[in-house]
Amino acid sequence: MKTNTLISIVSPVYNAENIVEELVKEIIINVSTITENYEIILVNDCSPDKSWHKILDECSKDKRVKGIHLSRNFGQHNAVTAGLNYVKGEWIVVMDCDLQDRPDEIPNLFAKTNESWDFVRGRRTNRKDNFLKKLPSHIFYRVLNYLSGSKNDFNLTNFGIYHIRVIKEFLKLHEQARDFAFLINTLGFKNCTIQVEHGKRFEGKSSYNLHKLLNLSLDIILSNTNKPLKLTVKLGFFVSFISFILAIYNVIANLLGIINVPGYTTTVFSIWFVGGLILFVLGIVGLYIGKIFDQVKARQLFIVSEKVNIVDI
Repeated sequence: MKTNTLISIVSPVYNAENIVEELVKEIIINVSTITENYEIILVNDCSPDKSWHKILDECSKDKRVKGIHLSRNFGQHNAVTAGLNYVKGEWIVVMDCDLQDRPDEIPNLFAKTNESWDFVRGRRTNRKDNFLKKLPSHIFYRVLNYLSGSKNDFNLTNFGIYHIRVIKEFLKLHEQARDFAFLINTLGFKNCTIQVEHGKRFEGKSSYNLHKLLNLSLDIILSNTNKPLKLTVKLGFFVSFISFILAIYNVIANLLGIINVPGYTTTVFSIWFVGGLILFVLGIVGLYIGKIFDQVKARQLFIVSEKVNIVDI
């Protein structure tokens, strides 16, 4: 089915009942300066508040506003994937719903596509997040860059504009542990970044607490690099070397009469140290096996329970 839609905007929605109306209003104001051939796809990630009712209200006002309601909470990146499965536009904007991704930056992103880029991502200037949110994010990217050998920018965001051919390739990726920005980077294509102003959150606070950030970080690292397994091999060699040195020391100490209670201290130390090391290595291997288990089940990345203003092809 051919369409003359130029731009599709996809935004996952969660705990945003008082933001949805303003979000749609600002998107319409700014995208209308580019084209009237657009669509706004709001994906309600089974939010516990009245976000879905607000989405329905906006859909009733303008058929270009489209709503998707997921059967349960699948997470932000799966919700983005759900929305991308229904886009009709040539160019697709992905943005958060809290208005920290500012709609008035969309024309700037679109203008950059005239330079023949396949996608353009926003690089946040003067981040409005608090210290407790920026610090874990900064640490995560430092660890991820070290383990993966890549160079991910701490200030880059999902907020960007992507050609439909990029999105089609993205949708072929079926990783259960999903991070939109990281997976997009694996595709290649001609891309660039531009500086975008980072807005203050319109209302409320982020649903990403420290626990969720740690789980997401662990999922991304385990799903995209096997370097932790390689590090455990190096650690094993290091422990073997230390054990060899300790063995030589004990032989010499025994010959010189230094050891008063032969074997006690080194035996206890060795049992505790090696036992803890074995459990640590087994834990890492177990995490990888768990990710393999999740992947081979091949469960749905999302389940749509209701759609509004969306006509299936």
